[in-house]
Amino acid sequence: MIPPESPEIVIQGVTESGATFRPSDWAERLCGMMSVFGEDRHLSYSPYLKPIMAAGLRCVVVDRKLETLDPAAFAFLMSFARDNELKLRPGRLPKPVVDVPAVERRNPDGALDAAPAPRP
Repeated sequence: MIPPESPEIVIQGVTESGATFRPSDWAERLCGMMSVFGEDRHLSYSPYLKPIMAAGLRCVVVDRKLETLDPAAFAFLMSFARDNELKLRPGRLPKPVVDVPAVERRNPDGALDAAPAPRP
């Protein structure tokens, strides 16, 4: 089961029984289904679906945002994985929010610098 906080789901190119999924270009074909032609007239993968190699396996990374943006496409991808008995795993972890403390600026005399004037 993929934890709901995982921002990505990775469909691995290996079946639950351990067999390598064929054809060898399955990941590119699957991602190609959601490709679009850009203004530069070049075909580009969707930003929500990317073919990758991970640990020597062909995989497809599915951004969980797709589940909200295009539920039918997300359901198709999950059905594809289920129907072909492909393994799923969580993708990258969410990026932690880092609270950066304010930095005091001091001039060479050691006095605090005035805050810069706001831009108009």
